[in-house]
Amino acid sequence: MFASSHFHPMMVHFPIAIITIGFIVDLAGVFIKKEQCLSKMGYWLEVIGMIAAIGAFGTGYFFTSTMEGEAGVMREKHELYATFTLVTIILATLFRIIINYLNKENTNLKYVSLGLFFLAFVFVSITGFLGGTLVIEYMIGL
Repeated sequence: MFASSHFHPMMVHFPIAIITIGFIVDLAGVFIKKEQCLSKMGYWLEVIGMIAAIGAFGTGYFFTSTMEGEAGVMREKHELYATFTLVTIILATLFRIIINYLNKENTNLKYVSLGLFFLAFVFVSITGFLGGTLVIEYMIGL
């Protein structure tokens, strides 16, 4: 039987993968400057990663149930880092869109943008680890 609680596990893999690959591609674009496609690919993966993060956060917020005990504490940590991820990827993406629109992509603002993208990558990695811990150690969703 399919339940609405399945939406969150189905969605979470997308922001983890897209933000991670997007950051790696964007970082490669800094070192391989002659390949303009890397920067463009990093930009679009950042935008898509933001959309995926919004979807994953929304499904977790609306379609998962509360937990008690140690699992509840772990879920709170997971939610905290999911919020950090969401806020960071939205700020990083909006900043990137603005510098792209102002045609400042090839200035030092690119490094600020990359730093924000790196923070989003770190937060999504921690969030994914905590979510995996909920599934593996506390048998949530199984």
